[in-house]
Amino acid sequence: MEIHFADKTVVVTGAARGIGAAIATGFLERGGEVWACDIAADALAALPTRIHRRAVDATDEHAMTAFIREAEAKTGRIDALVHVAGGIRGKRKQPIDEVSTRDWLDIYEANVMAAVHGVRAAVTGMKQAKAGRIVIIASPAGMNVSLTGIQSYASAKAAQLGLMRQLAHELGSFGITVNAVAPGFMPTSPDYERQWASYGEAGQKALIERNPMRRLGKPEEIAYAVMFLASPFAGFINGQVLPVTGGPQG
Repeated sequence: MEIHFADKTVVVTGAARGIGAAIATGFLERGGEVWACDIAADALAALPTRIHRRAVDATDEHAMTAFIREAEAKTGRIDALVHVAGGIRGKRKQPIDEVSTRDWLDIYEANVMAAVHGVRAAVTGMKQAKAGRIVIIASPAGMNVSLTGIQSYASAKAAQLGLMRQLAHELGSFGITVNAVAPGFMPTSPDYERQWASYGEAGQKALIERNPMRRLGKPEEIAYAVMFLASPFAGFINGQVLPVTGGPQG
């Protein structure tokens, strides 16, 4: 099986580093025209120069719409949208009675509303084309408890999966599939690097030993799953979440 994206336009949010960068680069290497955005403008510069890069806050509805419209105007249409933006936004574990409403909403806006903004902007053209792929980067936290201990993150990731399933039901008749990939823990951003460091050597060793593969995943392995779901080989896979975690954790 060889997957190619020649003559396909792919939009990737949260693409500056880690999983997002691997996804954007993976599509580019397989022939796609890639439009990548992230709030971390400086980090975007490390992406391959053939990727169209824009500094965009995915929680800003108008900025996301303008970014999607620019990509559509230059290429004709959006074939795939991959929503990676999200994370814990610098928040830390707190007792529920100490969590502020603003901190809670920051995580919801980054993980749920940012996905809504991207989908809402891209889906009109996809419906007209009667084709499209939407992939949301979710988390095992949405299916179980979160390693972060952050209540709003766990519930926001669960909300992403509910959104994904509902959109799959709504958009399937237009030839649009909507799926999610749930990566295992990877210290690929400043927030998750701090989380990893907080475990200490013993905690890191224990986390790895609970994994059947006895290692952490790699961003490229998440990109492979995303590209499969965005390819013609996944044309009848819709409304599903694909965990890429190395297997059930003990």
